[in-house]
Amino acid sequence: METPNNAAPKENLEFENRIDLSELQDSVFQIKKQLQKVIVGQKEMIDLLIVALLSDGHVLIEGVPGVAKTITAKLLAKTIAVDFSRIQFTPDLMPSDILGTSVFNVKKSEFEFKKGPIFSNMVLIDEINRAPAKTQAALFEVMEEKQITMDGTTYELNPPFVVLATQNPIEQEGTYRLPEAQLDRFLFKINVAYPNAEEEFSILLKEQALENTTKNSKVETVIKGEQIIAYRSLVNQIKIEGNLLKYISNIVVNTRSNSFLFLGASPRASIAILGASKAFAAIEGRDFVTPEDIKKATIPVLQHRVIVTPEREMEGLTSKQIIEQIIEAVEIPR
Repeated sequence: METPNNAAPKENLEFENRIDLSELQDSVFQIKKQLQKVIVGQKEMIDLLIVALLSDGHVLIEGVPGVAKTITAKLLAKTIAVDFSRIQFTPDLMPSDILGTSVFNVKKSEFEFKKGPIFSNMVLIDEINRAPAKTQAALFEVMEEKQITMDGTTYELNPPFVVLATQNPIEQEGTYRLPEAQLDRFLFKINVAYPNAEEEFSILLKEQALENTTKNSKVETVIKGEQIIAYRSLVNQIKIEGNLLKYISNIVVNTRSNSFLFLGASPRASIAILGASKAFAAIEGRDFVTPEDIKKATIPVLQHRVIVTPEREMEGLTSKQIIEQIIEAVEIPR
């Protein structure tokens, strides 16, 4: 078994974990190893996708076309032995195309519910902002409660259930902006940037080396869905001190009183930071949260949940920059 490159040697550890996180760390290492066979760079996106998996959250991936948003999500799903479905959102997509619909069975003389593509473990939604509001709203219940209510009957989804959605921030024609209630259901928003010159060259080298094989065939399944569920249980057991809980609450409360923000973050954001910071700690092999874990989680959790005032937006200020200022202003617990 290979040692994860981010795992500290046991002899250097200055603490003894209550929880054995070695298997979790190794699984994370194996997932990253598989993805790196194809994906060049994008370390932050891969880290955040894995953290979202471990903390039972959905992810919104935003970036211009061609920066590996969709392929990364597809390949991540292949590394895990779970059901996977992909839904291409379009302006004419109906809620029933996602959730399913009741079909009349002539033999039984009764209606039967035919499940839609959302009934899967990992669901990739391409260009989520291309579908109209009524179709986007169909995701509200399933993303929050992991269930669907149809014709008075509730259908539970099998865990793990994760939605990975992509959107293009540049093209606005024929798109429908996601409402705040929808955005709030995503644990993270990941902004995917262009690769640098060295990464661009590596992409071309990997593409040339493919020859007659496909990217998908390069990646192997390395863990089971049941392991993800077990790892989530471990993550929930990670300790966090009371002063760090106060640190999280101070950051979130500051978003509500910041003069640069029209809308601050909700308590759901506080809970999201808590869960994500525990997952960051677990990946590092620690059974306790540090302020650094909280800082790593804060920007991707908050940047899509707050709204910048029109005046500051016109000045070019982004939500990320304002959140960074808030983090700097809040005192770190010692």
